[in-house]
Amino acid sequence: MLTALKATLVLSDPFDACVWAMAACAFFGMMRFGEVSVASRAAFSPSKHLTRADAFFDCDLRCKPYARLDLPSAKTARPGEKQSVFLNEQGDLCPLAALHNLASVVPALASDPLFSWRDSKGDVRPMAKVRAIERINSILVAWGWGTTFGHSFRIGGASFYLAKKVDPEIVRIAGRWKSLAYETYIRAFEQISSQHLANAASL
Repeated sequence: MLTALKATLVLSDPFDACVWAMAACAFFGMMRFGEVSVASRAAFSPSKHLTRADAFFDCDLRCKPYARLDLPSAKTARPGEKQSVFLNEQGDLCPLAALHNLASVVPALASDPLFSWRDSKGDVRPMAKVRAIERINSILVAWGWGTTFGHSFRIGGASFYLAKKVDPEIVRIAGRWKSLAYETYIRAFEQISSQHLANAASL
């Protein structure tokens, strides 16, 4: 699915660059699609949705690059609690490269939506879920496949890692599925995430 999307989307186009970054991050970060999109342009709120300031790039203890997206609000988070999504290099479908491309094609302020595009007037706009899904489904149908729902990326990412023999507990931590051990594990996960998840796409 991701291969078809990347092959079809025009990554120099602001709208398509945003859709690709959303898809890559939602899949490899096992994110809910509502975490990378908004219900409508008017619905965007920095207290609920990712902004450019919520994305951080660094190298871990193994000198492997990663990105961390700090969600200001999440389904399983307590009020005021932030959850983090960790993204690692993944070959030709790399979400880090997708984010860097988005930043280049759609320059924006730190307070602007992370997943945003520019309209014909040059205004920065958050990506509405329905618009992104419509674009994605138009591509999948053209490739002879069925349509998808936003949650398919989260489920697909988890299934992908499990098929690549990633430890189910690592998948649970990275996907932020709740358990009693969640808070203890997540503190240490940032610095070792690439050891478990990086370049799984090339395996």
